[in-house]
Amino acid sequence: MKIGVDVSLLAGNLTGIGRYTHEVLKRLIESGHEWFLYSHDHINADYTERANVHLRTLKTLRCLPRIVSTQTTIPLQANLDKVALFWSPTHRLPTFLSQKIARVLTIHDLVWKHAGETMRPINRWLDATLMPEGIRIADRIIAVSEHTALDLKTEFPATSHKIRTIPLGISSLSKVASRESLASMGLTGKYFLFVGTLEPRKNLERLISAFSALPQRLRENVCLAIVGGDGWGGINVISIAEKFGVKKNVRILGYVSEEQLATLYSYALFLAMPSLYEGFGLPLLEAMARGIPVLTSNCSSMPEVAGNAGILVNPHDVSSIAKGLFEMLENGVLRGKLSKLAVTNAARFSWDKATRDTLCVFEEAFEIRMKLNAT
Repeated sequence: MKIGVDVSLLAGNLTGIGRYTHEVLKRLIESGHEWFLYSHDHINADYTERANVHLRTLKTLRCLPRIVSTQTTIPLQANLDKVALFWSPTHRLPTFLSQKIARVLTIHDLVWKHAGETMRPINRWLDATLMPEGIRIADRIIAVSEHTALDLKTEFPATSHKIRTIPLGISSLSKVASRESLASMGLTGKYFLFVGTLEPRKNLERLISAFSALPQRLRENVCLAIVGGDGWGGINVISIAEKFGVKKNVRILGYVSEEQLATLYSYALFLAMPSLYEGFGLPLLEAMARGIPVLTSNCSSMPEVAGNAGILVNPHDVSSIAKGLFEMLENGVLRGKLSKLAVTNAARFSWDKATRDTLCVFEEAFEIRMKLNAT
């Protein structure tokens, strides 16, 4: 089968959806088939050199927004390549694909619906406009968590029969450097970790406010290490830390390498992720696979992913977050118990299983499209 994939999110630093695309795609390619990868720019991936892979870098439209390429050049090229199936790993499908082409869409979350105020206005408008259309024209829809599947069924009940839940997996554990290597990042003592793009949905201001509310004896002996590239919304972590008087105990590390991230996870006391909304929450899984307990929100998909390996807090309540931080920092026995549970909990998730299930969904979509084209 000829299969087309929108890999635009692989043209840059990998974040959540890009990581998902990369991990599933590199395994899908090993299944055989013939793969046509469409991007507005060059992607860094060793599988592009394989004989069954054709990378279409649409250089002529680099000056235009990625969404324009997705809706114009990509469907045109996919039609020329005569792909039998097209997969979009990220919320939107090209509207003008040939009717002969089966189409599969992955939905990670409905932030635009449930936490729209935390998005860039343009992205909120695009998701609110193009996601429903993509859902309408998709033959099958992959939801990355049971919570996202429930959100989809609630918002689009007529398409419930199309939805298949396929959770994310855990990537291979990268090499871990020495504890001493973290000194170059200003981490010479104990720390807990935040990982995520710096944007309103990640709830950093309440997290830092909660940290500042802890007893001084706890604050003085621990740092909050913040990993993640700049997003939108004017999230100035330095200003927030200054506002709450904890600047000297906050380390802003930006986007880090795979080895640095693995090292930061491995030596952290715990991961703090009190997001307002998540479709899955991949950092939770990354931390737990390394035996690191998590503090996360009691809403959306986060309890589903954290399982019994974390403390759940109300992300809208600073006192609730502070109570969770206090428990994690004060109770070493609890951290040890959660650490053991974390590894077992993370083992529930697998990229290999996600890939096998995705192939099954592709086969379903192809059979449906074949029947539609035969009528």
